[in-house]
Amino acid sequence: MMSNYYLAVDIGASSGRHMIGYLENGKLQLEEIYRFENSMISKNGHLCWDMDKLFAEIVNGLKKCHKIGKIPKYMGIDTWAVDFVLLDENNQMIGDAVGYRDARTEGMDELVYKKIVPYDLYTRTGIQKLSFNTIYQLMAVKQKQPELLTKAKSLLMIPDYFNFLLTNIKKFEYTNATSTQLINAKTNDWDTELIELLEYPHDIFGNISKPGTTIGYFTEAIAKEVGFNCEVLLPATHDTASAVVAVPSNEEDTLYLSSGTWSLMGVERLEPDCSLKSMAYNFSHEGGYNYRYRYLKNIMGLWMIQELKRELKDEYSFAQLCEMASQESISSIVDCQDEVFLAPDSMILALQHYCKDHQLPVPVTAGELAAVIYNSLAECYQRTAVELEEMMEKEYLAIYIIGGGANAEYLNEITAQRLKKDVYAGPIEATAIGNITVQMLATGVFSSLLEARKCIHDSFEIKFYKGAD
Repeated sequence: MMSNYYLAVDIGASSGRHMIGYLENGKLQLEEIYRFENSMISKNGHLCWDMDKLFAEIVNGLKKCHKIGKIPKYMGIDTWAVDFVLLDENNQMIGDAVGYRDARTEGMDELVYKKIVPYDLYTRTGIQKLSFNTIYQLMAVKQKQPELLTKAKSLLMIPDYFNFLLTNIKKFEYTNATSTQLINAKTNDWDTELIELLEYPHDIFGNISKPGTTIGYFTEAIAKEVGFNCEVLLPATHDTASAVVAVPSNEEDTLYLSSGTWSLMGVERLEPDCSLKSMAYNFSHEGGYNYRYRYLKNIMGLWMIQELKRELKDEYSFAQLCEMASQESISSIVDCQDEVFLAPDSMILALQHYCKDHQLPVPVTAGELAAVIYNSLAECYQRTAVELEEMMEKEYLAIYIIGGGANAEYLNEITAQRLKKDVYAGPIEATAIGNITVQMLATGVFSSLLEARKCIHDSFEIKFYKGAD
């Protein structure tokens, strides 16, 4: 008897896909059904997400499931974090879905700090200072478009909005909510005092629901359009939270690196550490499955290599860039966390200007540019791992690399050498796997997260890279 189909709709900053998952002979099977492109568009002077197009693609993927006869019984949506939409009294979207790489948050941190000093903010939320966190985006709206907040009756994060369009039911999922920097790290709920202090309208923030919560079924109109109905569940809607669910480790305390557009290195904690030292290291307590804390640091990640590849007009594949980088001897190391690399007009020029300004050898060829990026990432990983071990008072012998970056063999090799830790790389499709895993946990397929992770370990290829002795 065929087990139920579970659908993960996994939308990232550059693409989205519909992935069907099911159990067969005790192993988790994964199949891509539909894929579509995604990117920010220039609209009304800002970088925005095309929400109509994205939702149309969600529906198109559901139609494809029906067309090929692989109809899911359950589905869940995950996306990137921090971005949101505002809805009016008629549940119509007001304003644009401005993206996190837009410049509107410049200077907004200082306005927030006039209301609450940085340490008090960290003590409350435990969230890493990133200039594009929702707390600063809302300050930008308050300063530049206050009429939107006056009209707004609801704020929904991106996946919560898509769920609403599918079901006509509003749910505010926990893991993505923590990226707003408005959730209290001790209560795992909205910090109402903080929201009032910032003079944001508190009634736009709905009740928090945890991963595994049932939302409901498609509206009649959606069910008719796609040709079937299914139960919509909340996975960990923050894509990194879903990816971390898929860390294939049998240990409760594991060092991981979610490697994609962003690199996120961390461990799972059961209690927060909102100390001054933790803040100085810029560690974050993002929400995880079953109220775990993803104690991690956001690192610029493969965005830099993605932009290099794009700027080179896709002349080389990622595998080729890895191979070319491995042949270079350029010694330049840049600070991947420098905001000059966040959204430059040219990643190549940003790298070259940084090296020139810091009296470093300037990369010229594609191989040299890729080598600088990969070696700089590995250096950042090594520094972050040392800080994590200091905070956790523990040495980790291995690191698990999940996500698309698990394919970057050269980066994995130099990471193993620099960190002096064994590297286990995979699964590549960690986000979709984690999304489906939470659905399976919610419906009783797995009895525990540990059981689910063992199944993931046994179901997908995990590459090994020996760390330096």
